Amino acid sequence: MFKQHPKGLYVLFFTEMWERFSYYGNRAILSLFMIKALLYDNSLTSSIYGYYTGLVYLTPLLGGYIADRYWGNRRSIIFGGLVMAAGQFALAFSGQVYSNKGFAEIFFILGLTLLIIGNGFFKPNISTMVGSLYPDEEIHKRDSAFTIFYMGINLGAFLAPLVCGGLGDTGNPADFKWGFLSAGIGMIIGVITFYLGKNKNLVTPDGKAVGMVPTSRNKKSKDYVKEEPLTKIEKERIAVIFIVSFFVIFFWAAYEQAGVSLTFFAESQTDRVISWLGNYLIPASFFQSVNPIIIFIFAPVFASLWTKLGTKDMEPSSPLKMSMGLMILALGYVVMVIGGGIAQTGVKVSPMWLVLAYSFHTFGELCLSPIGLSVVTKLSPARFMSLLMGVWFLANAAADWLAGQLSTLYPINQDGTITVHHLLGFAVKDLPSFFLIFVIMAAVSSIILFFLYKKLLSMMHGVS
Repeated sequence: MFKQHPKGLYVLFFTEMWERFSYYGNRAILSLFMIKALLYDNSLTSSIYGYYTGLVYLTPLLGGYIADRYWGNRRSIIFGGLVMAAGQFALAFSGQVYSNKGFAEIFFILGLTLLIIGNGFFKPNISTMVGSLYPDEEIHKRDSAFTIFYMGINLGAFLAPLVCGGLGDTGNPADFKWGFLSAGIGMIIGVITFYLGKNKNLVTPDGKAVGMVPTSRNKKSKDYVKEEPLTKIEKERIAVIFIVSFFVIFFWAAYEQAGVSLTFFAESQTDRVISWLGNYLIPASFFQSVNPIIIFIFAPVFASLWTKLGTKDMEPSSPLKMSMGLMILALGYVVMVIGGGIAQTGVKVSPMWLVLAYSFHTFGELCLSPIGLSVVTKLSPARFMSLLMGVWFLANAAADWLAGQLSTLYPINQDGTITVHHLLGFAVKDLPSFFLIFVIMAAVSSIILFFLYKKLLSMMHGVS
């Protein structure tokens, strides 16, 4: 599987690995930092988390536009990476002065702002470059390539909670700064990796550099061509990108509970003591490593499966894979409904409930996320590829904002008391009713997408 792909894929693999180490290291401790150092309650923490992660995925629209028209992918990635590193260092300083809450909050807001801006330039451009490494006649390799690329994402995401969480989530609020600092160092390593490997390896099969400043915008270049209006086929393919992007909102809104409500569950409702290790207390942040390690193990299996089915003309279409992913995610929350019912009695539950739920979430993610990235690169007109990748991340922005708002409905407060919330007339009065929200949301979305997939397939005009 690995020998079929160009070396440039692995430059992007390791660059993204370190960027994801930075992002997921931050995510592993961000909610805990707000609760334990800044002394915010669960509701405010969830709301801030939702707005932050939502804006992280909103700015790729701007970053993609600037890359398409002016900077190119390479310059955008380097700039974005350096700005994100600065954001992590600002958060580290916030952790250093956390006891002075007003001063700490200034650097907290500055850090989040820099991360939001930097991600806008980094995220859409590195994903776009993966698809650009393959000529049109090898379009069938892109699903496999994005699944391998996803392994890099999740290798970083696996290591991040263990390193950043291990350094920062110690029970002592003063240690959070070390977690953020390590996340910033990881981002610097990612920028260096990209800078050293870009010129030699980020090329098309015929040796043309990938990710340079767009020549179509340079009228002095002999490669300058006047842009043609979109054809009917291009318009329908773009419409498919918008439609599937809408459905993934409901996937990520449930999936991103990992950084908020599921972290609350790990912190307060899960038995994290390992008696045979001298009563070692597992940091709540460590549970966020479960998902990426399962992805890292099973991503090659899924990549090989899609390739093998493709050679036999049996591979499910991309919209059908995404429908499957939503339903598998719903099953993961069925597990949490049961586990939450046990925890609701006041008993701290086994960590295996979270591990099992995250396992289902992972299999659902492998059916949806790398496939969605691949769909954008396959259906986008070349001159709008980064911008439309930004549209994909716009769906993530809406989802992450929604994830934060839904997490404010978490019924158990930090002091163990219960607050009853209401959502569209539905009373969220305990943990089972809270997790049932995500079962219904994901399952209904899956069913609707299943009934639409044949229509979407016809609108893709031969791309599946």
